[in-house]
Amino acid sequence: MKILIIGGNGTIGKTVSSHFSKKHDVLIAGRHSGDITVDITDSQSIESMFKSAGKIDAVVCIAGDAKWAAFDSMSEEDFYIGLKSKLMGQVNLVRIGREYLNAGGSFTLSTGILADYPVDFTTSAAMVNGGIHSFVKAVCLELKNGARINVVSSGLVEDAVEKYEAYFPGHNPIPMKKVINGYVKSVEGKSTGEIIRMYDNC
Repeated sequence: MKILIIGGNGTIGKTVSSHFSKKHDVLIAGRHSGDITVDITDSQSIESMFKSAGKIDAVVCIAGDAKWAAFDSMSEEDFYIGLKSKLMGQVNLVRIGREYLNAGGSFTLSTGILADYPVDFTTSAAMVNGGIHSFVKAVCLELKNGARINVVSSGLVEDAVEKYEAYFPGHNPIPMKKVINGYVKSVEGKSTGEIIRMYDNC
C-alpha cells in the first residue's frame, strides 16, 4: 500500500512509520519536516499535500495540538487551538482526502485516553478527542467507494512517560508495540467506524 502518515516524525509517528515502511510505501508529512510539509489547521495546505502525494491507499494522522491548562485560565481562543488543529484538522484530512483515496482505502485518526478518562488541565483536549470519536462513528456511514475510517485512542505511551507521567498518576504506560498494533489493525484490517482503544489500566 501507499500510506501517507501525517505527523510521521513525532514521538508515536516515527515508530508507526518505521513499522509500516517494512512492507509498504510510506510518505511522511509534517509541519516542519518530512517528504511533504503540511499545516493541518489550513485547508489549502492540506489540499496541496494531497496533490503532492497523489492517489493513496491509506491516510494516517498522528498530529494535532490542543491546549492543556486550568479551565479557569482558558479563554475562548485557547479552546480554538484544539478545535482548529486536532479536531477540524483531522476532519479536513478526511473531507479533502477522500478525493485522493483509492477505492477501498482507509483513514486512521488519532486521539487519546482523555476522551474517556480526563485528568486535570485537559478540558480542551478531552473535548476535542470526544468530538473526533463521534465524527468517526458518524462519517463511516457516509464514506463512498468502500472507504473505511477508524480512530486509535492510546493511553500514556512508554516513549512519552518522562514528559507526561506527572499528569497521569497511576496510569500504566502503554508499550509502543501495542500502540503500533492499533494502527495496523485500522490500516491492514477491515473494520470501520471503530474507536481502537489502547488502554490497559481502565
